Amino acid sequence: MTEERAVPYRAGFVAVVGRPNVGKSTLMNALLKQKIAAVSPRPQTTRRRQLGVLCLPDAQIVLVDTPGIHVPQNQLGKVMNETALAALADADCIAWLVDVSQAPTDEDRLVAERIKTVPGAVVVLVLNKMDLLSAQQFAIRQAEFAALLPGATSLGISALNPKTFEPLLQALLARIPEGMPFYDEDQITDLYEREIAADLIREACLLNLDDEIPHAIAVRIDEYKDRSETQSYIAATLLLERESHKGIVIGRAGEMLKKIGMTARKAIEEMTGRKIFLELRVKVHKNWRNDANLLRQLGYKSTEKDD
Repeated sequence: MTEERAVPYRAGFVAVVGRPNVGKSTLMNALLKQKIAAVSPRPQTTRRRQLGVLCLPDAQIVLVDTPGIHVPQNQLGKVMNETALAALADADCIAWLVDVSQAPTDEDRLVAERIKTVPGAVVVLVLNKMDLLSAQQFAIRQAEFAALLPGATSLGISALNPKTFEPLLQALLARIPEGMPFYDEDQITDLYEREIAADLIREACLLNLDDEIPHAIAVRIDEYKDRSETQSYIAATLLLERESHKGIVIGRAGEMLKKIGMTARKAIEEMTGRKIFLELRVKVHKNWRNDANLLRQLGYKSTEKDD
């Protein structure tokens, strides 16, 4: 006869949502102690939903990283918003992440209004970057954000300091149901390596290029082949919206493209544990962010049904 568990096992989905550039992907990577999501100082780094499976001794928390909710300027932005809002409806708990070092913005208010539309939503307001404020400043900002969503539990963290995570984990555990795990212990995400590689290449573009150019870049993986247990070959195309951007992305004598490739290759090697041979090409596809067919090919699928 098997012995009963002293603590019931819990398993559930937690949607990590917020406006762009508040640290959602940084927090997920930190909680998992492994980089699976692209991050950069620029907003809208995350364009797709990604699961992060956090296995604890008596629980499995499935974190759902989402694109930042914002006012869309194109079809891609609309699809990103739809992806984030769909995650809200499907989650057992919503972790609303905000940058507490700044006063609430219009986009923060937009997120709060979207959360209010979810029937029976269970919400934890996560105030990131608390380390940048004094205790008095933090209390003022905490009250400002809490007023946007009355009734939500609120707590402070620093996504760059794992020592601040324990209260957050306990709050999430208390709000997910009892049940069996959804994923095997050795599975950490639902994306394939080639999808993560595409995001890491785009992250390299965000880190190395200035102004709005990197936001107008999509990455298409043309070939991803394991040559051995220790080596892989990746061919990818950077899709640009304007011909004038091509020379900037390639750079003089190809130096910028080489720099992007070196940054991306290092990140992919750290993710895969293999030696990566990366070949990058550049192609112009005008107005791709409003091309519904291309967006679907790139994996940015609308959750709304076509008329």
